[in-house]
Amino acid sequence: MRNRSHRSRAVLAVAAAALLGVAGCDASGGDSPAPRGTTANALPSPTWDRSPRSVAAVGDSITRGFDACAVLSDCPEVSWATGSDAQVRSLAVRLLGKAGAAEHSWNYAVTGARMADLPGQMAQAATSKPELVTVMAGANDACRSSTSAMTSVADFRAEFEDAMDTLRSALPKTQVYVSSVPDLKRLWSQGRTNPLGKQVWKLGICPSMLGDPDSLGSAATLRRAKVQDRVEEYNKVLQEVCAKDRRCRFDGNAVFDYRFGTDQLSHWDWFHPSKDGQARLAEIAYRTITARKPVT
Repeated sequence: MRNRSHRSRAVLAVAAAALLGVAGCDASGGDSPAPRGTTANALPSPTWDRSPRSVAAVGDSITRGFDACAVLSDCPEVSWATGSDAQVRSLAVRLLGKAGAAEHSWNYAVTGARMADLPGQMAQAATSKPELVTVMAGANDACRSSTSAMTSVADFRAEFEDAMDTLRSALPKTQVYVSSVPDLKRLWSQGRTNPLGKQVWKLGICPSMLGDPDSLGSAATLRRAKVQDRVEEYNKVLQEVCAKDRRCRFDGNAVFDYRFGTDQLSHWDWFHPSKDGQARLAEIAYRTITARKPVT
């Protein structure tokens, strides 16, 4: 009788250990969810990680630091997203520290890029397996040779969705920060007071908004209004597409609403951000990413 009880207790112990082992594997291995009831006392992990450990940037000339250091030149070291300049304190530096940013941040933005180029940039970014991807794109879709050449809202939406799908197919858990498109009309109103800036504009910088910069006639006013309306529509698309992805945060139009002044504009073209402007963009991004709740 004593031996039978001993054997029974042994069998029960082995069975219990086996069950616990299976539950432990399911709860922690890969992406498999834990069996119902096995983590009753565990707190759910937050969807949004406010301290990502690596950053990749995609977008256009703003993220490349264009015209912030020298005329008609990229200057990625002052990029708001991944730059190393101490005056800017880029998003990567703020999140990872100087050494961490140097090793775990990557800039895949390209000067002149439009939203149609973003899926390719996303595919490149995915190869680095970043925990956060920053997106700032859309200005060049509005900055065309004429208002009729601007990217349609429908195409803009399809291209951004394609970019997000490209990232998600490779990195389903990577977080995305989406910046609004800046207020191009305000940049025109600030920069048009500088003669040098207007000379640089003639080289082909955003003709749809900056062409004939001193004219306040009806045709020029209507042209600028069309560009402004398109930018606002782009920002609505960015917000709506981002809202469908639980690991995406839009800035709530913070960049669009920011009142860029002459100190925040390049002193070569008076349109792209200066070092100070890049620092302001970094502040906005850091505030959005580290907030306890997303901007509504």
